[in-house]
Amino acid sequence: MKPLHTGITLALTLIVFYSLCTLIAVLWHAQFMQFTNALFHGLDFGKLQTDAPYSWGAFFQALVVFAVWGFAVGTFFAWLHNTVSNIFRN
Repeated sequence: MKPLHTGITLALTLIVFYSLCTLIAVLWHAQFMQFTNALFHGLDFGKLQTDAPYSWGAFFQALVVFAVWGFAVGTFFAWLHNTVSNIFRN
């Protein structure tokens, strides 16, 4: 497993899925909130909503964080996988 390839792949995967999640939340906000509440056993995430308009700056900031974190986690995962595989190969 190549650590850099795995890191890039995980970062790109997170970018795609975070973008899709944001798109769904923007287009179908009420349904998204109902799903989220159900997903977390009835917690009411509506109480966390504000009247502030959606910020694309915040979206891109989170996107960068997800990409960097995904790259770091993916790279570490592949490195650890290779290390453990080498230990048990002997």
